[in-house]
Amino acid sequence: MFVCLVIQINGQNRLKGIGGTLPVRENDSVKNNRLNERRGGKTDGKDEKANIKDYLIISVKNDTTHVDTTLTIRKDYKFNYLRKDNFGLIPFANLGQTYNSLTYDFQTTGLMPSFGARARHFNYKEIEDVYYYRVPTPLTELFYRSAFEQGQLADSFITINTSPQFNFSIGYKGLRSLGKYQNALTSTGNFSFTSNYQTKNKRYNARGHILTQDLMNQENGGLDPESVQNFIGGDEEFDDRSILEVNFENAENILLGKRFHLEHDYKLIQKDSLSKNEIKIGHIISFEDKYFQFEQSSSVSSFFGESFVASDIKDRATLENFYNKVYVNYSNDILGDLHFNISNNNYNYGYDKVVVLEGGNTITNRLKGNIFAAGGGYKKQYKGFQLDGEFGLNISGDFSGNFIKATATFKLNDDIAASATLNHSSKAPNYNTLLYQSDYKNYNWNNSFNNTETQQLAFNLRYKQLANITVDLNTITDYVYWKQDETVSDITQAIRPYQNGGTITYLRAKLENEIKVGKFALNNTVLYQNVQDDANSLNVPEITTRNTLYFSSQLFKKAMFLQTGVTLNYFTKYYMNSYNPLLAEFYVQNSEEIGDFPRLDFFINAKIRQTRIFLKAEHFNSSFGENTFFSAPANPYRDFTIRFGLAWNFFM
Repeated sequence: MFVCLVIQINGQNRLKGIGGTLPVRENDSVKNNRLNERRGGKTDGKDEKANIKDYLIISVKNDTTHVDTTLTIRKDYKFNYLRKDNFGLIPFANLGQTYNSLTYDFQTTGLMPSFGARARHFNYKEIEDVYYYRVPTPLTELFYRSAFEQGQLADSFITINTSPQFNFSIGYKGLRSLGKYQNALTSTGNFSFTSNYQTKNKRYNARGHILTQDLMNQENGGLDPESVQNFIGGDEEFDDRSILEVNFENAENILLGKRFHLEHDYKLIQKDSLSKNEIKIGHIISFEDKYFQFEQSSSVSSFFGESFVASDIKDRATLENFYNKVYVNYSNDILGDLHFNISNNNYNYGYDKVVVLEGGNTITNRLKGNIFAAGGGYKKQYKGFQLDGEFGLNISGDFSGNFIKATATFKLNDDIAASATLNHSSKAPNYNTLLYQSDYKNYNWNNSFNNTETQQLAFNLRYKQLANITVDLNTITDYVYWKQDETVSDITQAIRPYQNGGTITYLRAKLENEIKVGKFALNNTVLYQNVQDDANSLNVPEITTRNTLYFSSQLFKKAMFLQTGVTLNYFTKYYMNSYNPLLAEFYVQNSEEIGDFPRLDFFINAKIRQTRIFLKAEHFNSSFGENTFFSAPANPYRDFTIRFGLAWNFFM
């Protein structure tokens, strides 16, 4: 029954844009004519081609953009495994492995704990990562990029409006990459089905999606101490990275999830020439089932300490979350938009057994219950000002939590805009910090942590492409983080969650700009960070920068558009977090500084019709620099390699 409902899913008569409301650009009769013409039917309308701006992409917040087949430097930044700008992240050696974070954003409106295994979630699509479409003719995109040894990355989707009222899309992203190092194979898949529906009178709207995701990584624990020295030494004998010894070769972890999501609404009163009021009632229902599993076959490794079993480690944490929300929206041209909602989260996290440790300490197997919450929001646009506010509060259940967020935006014109945001949040730490079980004795706990409280004050100023400045000041109390268990020998990696009872002050300032002179351009992104933290529980580099010098030009009588240049990525030395594959978490270490190595990429990108072609020589300076480049302690960054890819849009 749910699948049938999902196939009937949303399109809005008014599509919300970043600056307010964006009306649909064509009436339904014109779109009907276009759809019929493409199917060979006769119409009374004029035979015209669809405009690319009619191919709409709609976010979960109803922000709307259109398909863009241009070739820009921003497209180069997004041409990667995540399909988004990964500034502030440094990838591991193989495609599909995790990323180490060089910066953190503490702005949140969540009320529930996250699942955990955060190092596996970079490519895990959350609800806010899903997009819906509205297109006059079928649209297809094909994406390909070469991987590292015996594999490739492919991402494709197709979206169709069967009528002006109903749209659906099907997409799949798959990766397989062997990697340069031992036991580093990655194999991932993300399947998505979305649809949206709107009645002809535009009173009823529905949209939803089905997602299934499996993200598998072989794990080797990084290079062993001797191989780390061999790597740093730069001996040509070890240029073949597969001969470097790793800590173990018999482990893998996998994050698997599936989600069914539906949201729909009905306008009891609809705005028209006679009424300036609109009342809308809505409902959101979402079910997600996911698990994270760590497996180690044959004999176990002493890397994580003693174990309860002699072989075949298999740790699995599961989460089932069933979410319901009902809401009412009232909109008035003078008062603005008012929103009120109540919601319920039914959660079930844990394991299939109870663990009894030495000394009689018992680790329970489940955290489950119901959380009821209430929330609301307000929006108002007045001349050049846009006011947005929202709040949420858990009113019953085992997890307390609340947030409030307010944003004021001033848009002087299309070139100049400024905004200020205030965000306060109180939220329980992730499930795996509260309860964890493992066949390894050091990885069993049942904690009662306080909520982590964050306050963020953020400012943004944008002037054309000359300057986009963002500054945010954060204070974090009762921050929960991972670090080495101080009661266990340093030889054994025993990582546990800890809570910093003090207050952390965290300042970020980012500048983005682009300077153009003729056919040449210099694109810059510079991030400054400062942390005041007596416990050293939050470590980030002081300076992170990305600078691209490139040339752009039309060639062959404008048959091809070419961009070529060099990108520099750099961050200053700091105590970079280490990676723990059993937990799939990064943990704090304060003994080894990493950074201060430049990464230079040379690229040649071209656009021919709707095809964008990307050729990149990644980290080409590694062949003549020192081997001090690491993505985490004992985990080297990528060597010089040449990779090819393309993105191809079809408009049928």
